[in-house]
Amino acid sequence: MPVHREIMYLFNTLTKKKEHFVPLEDDLVRVYVCGVTVYDDGHLGHARSAVVFDVLRRYLIFKGFRVTYVKNYTDIDDKIINRALKENRPWTEIVTQYIEAYARDMHRLKVSKPDVEPRATEHMPEIIDMIAQLVEKGFAYQINGDVYYEVGAYKGYGRLSGRKEEELLAGARVEVDERKKNPMDFALWKASKPGEPGWESPWGSGRPGWHIECSAMSIRHLGRTFDIHGGGRDLVFPHHENEVAQSCAYTGQEFARYWVHNGFVTIDDEKMSKSLGNFFTIKEIFEKSNWKDSVTGETLRYFLLSTHYRSDLNFSDKALSEAKSAVDNLYDLFRRLEESDSTFKGDNDQALERPLKEFEKQFEGAMDDDLNTPRAIAEFQRLRGEINKLLSAGLSNQAKKKAMGSFLKFGAPLGLWQVATKDWEFSPFTVKLSVADSGTVELEESIVIEKGEPSDEWVEQQIQRRREARERKDFAEADKIRKEVESKGVKLEDRPDGTTRWKR
Repeated sequence: MPVHREIMYLFNTLTKKKEHFVPLEDDLVRVYVCGVTVYDDGHLGHARSAVVFDVLRRYLIFKGFRVTYVKNYTDIDDKIINRALKENRPWTEIVTQYIEAYARDMHRLKVSKPDVEPRATEHMPEIIDMIAQLVEKGFAYQINGDVYYEVGAYKGYGRLSGRKEEELLAGARVEVDERKKNPMDFALWKASKPGEPGWESPWGSGRPGWHIECSAMSIRHLGRTFDIHGGGRDLVFPHHENEVAQSCAYTGQEFARYWVHNGFVTIDDEKMSKSLGNFFTIKEIFEKSNWKDSVTGETLRYFLLSTHYRSDLNFSDKALSEAKSAVDNLYDLFRRLEESDSTFKGDNDQALERPLKEFEKQFEGAMDDDLNTPRAIAEFQRLRGEINKLLSAGLSNQAKKKAMGSFLKFGAPLGLWQVATKDWEFSPFTVKLSVADSGTVELEESIVIEKGEPSDEWVEQQIQRRREARERKDFAEADKIRKEVESKGVKLEDRPDGTTRWKR
């Protein structure tokens, strides 16, 4: 059965406000997300969009919905043709290379495979039929083998982006063509130039414009009206605005009911740009030498989800290392939760119920509020702190298993905690985190591991090592660990019940 479906809210770009999410069908959500144009390696912006909508899909499933998730490949476009000409290779070879590269990137990011991955070139009959009907209905016109959508014929143009006419013209980056009725009119079909790929149509050999491809593919796989259309904020205008205009004109009904857009990625607070030399592909993030120790798919996901999806996200070396440390802290806790210990019989198990219930409530409250992943992550960190305290007092194996199960269950919608604890590679250092009143996860700058006051996690780890040494009667090792801990300003106090308390 679905869990609290009625309280989920999403920000709808179409209405410019958070809305109670109600799908067209009671238990089915149909989602279309604009994919990549496959002429180059995917970059950080692509990674963010992929993770954001992967989490949306995962959370909808977590809530009890069935989801049909469609994400396309734009596999015919000016950029692809230009890349092929530049490298003197067939355009189909370029497409194959970069679809495979993108699939590898998604695997590294632990992004689930969409239910349908349509390609524009596989939908030429649908595209041509849609254009023909737009011409017949008076929303499009042809000129010498090219077909243009007539923006002035659709009275609702601009309602998605909220732009006025002069702003629309300024932002459209229109191609100069004196044959068009209006500079805003955009291409639905482009006549093939010599040497370019082409498909036969009523207007001669040619290929589709970018905007019509997504309309045709989404309608083909999800119906004339579906629930959610997503993509990066850069697509709101003109791409999604044009999709709305041509799709509504074609069907005579609403297209997508909720429009969801993620924010941009900046690099050290500057816009990501090849000209500025701060443009990073997903492949570079994983393979560049100075990031290799900090980056895993899990770490990058954690970082990408640490800022609300609608806000701009700033990428930096510091932010990435902080994300790695935060995930290390959680995996250190998981390691201790998975260790079997017969010392404790469950005297403190009852105390675990309150933090687990509070965590579950707060986690769902955050995610139901327009996928507030920073708040959700903060709740994981808060729960980590509470369970660390309980572990010091002593928890039975059954209680530890229950706590671990909660982390795994609620990590699944975020795509986190997917690595087996035994396979997790820790950084050579760890930083302590705190949860601010705003719900964001912050560094406590006064904590410096190995060069000052140790973190709670490090102390707990040493206590566990000492306990294990004493159980195997290696008292010399136990005494060595005690001295090491006390040399860092931490006093250990062994209790009659077998537990060890500590204070700075």
